[in-house]
Amino acid sequence: MIPRGRKNLLRTLALASAAIALAGCVSPIPGSSGTYTSPIGGAPVISNETPYSASLRCLSHYTAQRPLRIAVGQIADYTGKAEADNSGRKITQGAALMAMSALSKAGVPMVERFDTSVAEMELKYSNNKLITDDAKPGDYRKILAGSIPGSNYYLVGGITELNFNIRSVGANGTGGEESSTGLKGTAGANMYVMNIGIDVRLVDTSTLEVVDVISYQKQIIGRQISAGAFSFLGQTFFDASLGESALEPIQLAVRSSIERAVLEMMSRLYRAPNSSCGGAINTTADPLYDGKSQTTASNEEKYNEKSRQEPYRWVGNSDGDADPGLRGRLQQ
Repeated sequence: MIPRGRKNLLRTLALASAAIALAGCVSPIPGSSGTYTSPIGGAPVISNETPYSASLRCLSHYTAQRPLRIAVGQIADYTGKAEADNSGRKITQGAALMAMSALSKAGVPMVERFDTSVAEMELKYSNNKLITDDAKPGDYRKILAGSIPGSNYYLVGGITELNFNIRSVGANGTGGEESSTGLKGTAGANMYVMNIGIDVRLVDTSTLEVVDVISYQKQIIGRQISAGAFSFLGQTFFDASLGESALEPIQLAVRSSIERAVLEMMSRLYRAPNSSCGGAINTTADPLYDGKSQTTASNEEKYNEKSRQEPYRWVGNSDGDADPGLRGRLQQ
């Protein structure tokens, strides 16, 4: 290697080493704490809230008055969408757990039907007289008939839609001096929209009658902004750029849709008054809330009331090119 090339290589290695040192201290030898490095980040654990969490907690005043037990079954991902690199599914596989959390926020009594493996194993051990509730040997747990409470209703359904890039818009530009060594720059901005959809139903456990059905969709927005500049300064060339991108969390959209469905279903089931907890919903963040679609005691079993027969009532029709039957306002 020629001296000039060796000099440039050493300079590059020195810069790389300095960058690593500035990024954080990493050693192949564990320190006194037993770790190679200290992790970054210090955000605290916070409650996982949606715009409907406050309304669900408000509903607990009514759920405490009626002893109805709810079970949650399978709320599966039926979109069939997976990551291109086969690293997993695009949509959460824990929608049933989200529904349980929503019911808990509303103070609804629940019975476990989703994962009964531990209970079944302990029942097997009890049947073989292997489990005791006391420290005394030989005093085994008794199996008593009717000791497990049953459910009055159960909630099942699935995530049925995941539509990418429903619509996108963007603008990009490049400009600068005419001189080959002059300053030039680029700038761009993009915005795109996708959506998810859920279909859930409430079933009477005793009769298997479907007493309520809800189908909701929520749109998700994302954006990208970028800018850059480059130029020649004598014998030096520089190129600098910066950007920002953001996407509304997809899994939070699933949780919000499920909490919205649970709020409406439980309002019907527990016969909450029309304006009991609807006011807790943030009307500026919830396009579903129009002041008229909240449930009442009179339509508890009428799940095909007018408000659900007008699913596009909150969507404008300013886009003349859009198909009115696809997320647009239905023409009368």
